[in-house]
Amino acid sequence: MNLIFLNSLEKAGKEGNVRTAQVTIGEQQGIWHIMWTEVQEDGRKTQESWYEGLHWEEMLAVFRERVFAKQCEGFKPLLDIRISELADMDDRTAYTQLLHYYSEQHAEEPLYEALRQWRFKQAASDGKAPFIIATNRLLKMIAAFLPHTEDELRQLPGMGKAKAERYGKDILAITIQQERVTSFPLAWVQEQVNPAEFNTWLLQEKERRRKAEADKLENKRVLLEAISRGEMLDELQEKIRVQRKELLGWIEELDRDGYDLAPYIEQVLEQVPAVERELAWQAFEQQGDRYLKPILQKVYAQDSLSAKEAERIYEWLRLLRLKFRRTERPKQGEAS
Repeated sequence: MNLIFLNSLEKAGKEGNVRTAQVTIGEQQGIWHIMWTEVQEDGRKTQESWYEGLHWEEMLAVFRERVFAKQCEGFKPLLDIRISELADMDDRTAYTQLLHYYSEQHAEEPLYEALRQWRFKQAASDGKAPFIIATNRLLKMIAAFLPHTEDELRQLPGMGKAKAERYGKDILAITIQQERVTSFPLAWVQEQVNPAEFNTWLLQEKERRRKAEADKLENKRVLLEAISRGEMLDELQEKIRVQRKELLGWIEELDRDGYDLAPYIEQVLEQVPAVERELAWQAFEQQGDRYLKPILQKVYAQDSLSAKEAERIYEWLRLLRLKFRRTERPKQGEAS
């Protein structure tokens, strides 16, 4: 076996004696191995296999998780290695992640569901995506820490002054009904969290984000190929199997990345009556392209639309907005 890494660790025993251990990373015929060797208090040497597999990133994640757990048990490496995910974070980010982790474990689920229902209705009323009103993680923190005042609400990361003023009354009307056993400020949270378990969660979150980004890149590649074949939104959704709002979001991302989607956008917009497209274009010129709800209201009598009809209209309005921005912004640059 090819030895890639070796580090020794020591832990002070109960009677002043020192226990030693070694962690090694090796490779043999493309297989990665992590071994932990520890001398017990009675002098016996024990050995554990922490990992045996093909994947470098997976192996490193296991290494970081298990060594950090041993450090939490009192083992100190002779060669200093930065194992904790917190080592690369500033204090504000670390605090935010700590609150996220705690709320994942302690959120009141019925309250979380009530908050999600409130968000859904508020998003529909405001004509905004639900995550703009409040992310799932913010709702989890609210459901875990149960703020009872606007000041307490604003102590949660992601709840700024403007958002608290806009939505605080509705949120507090839900949380004030709940009895709580914790308090604000939230400095006590750190003492309630197991460092090794928290670090494991951080590693898992890091891997989840890496995998999600890889999946997203692959889906965008498939999306580009399907767009080049002229497949419509229904076909794209069936192929990629994501919600249509997310699908439109990816198309917008591809447009921002500089891909020429103009022919495809024209192809989709041809299915929309010309009169409706023209009215929407005029509304963009008069009211700007930041929000779509005023555009929809300008073109249609919204009260007569079903939720499904409004959803489909928003889809083509998003595409028309891409065309509008591509057409109008160069003109604005020339005028200035």
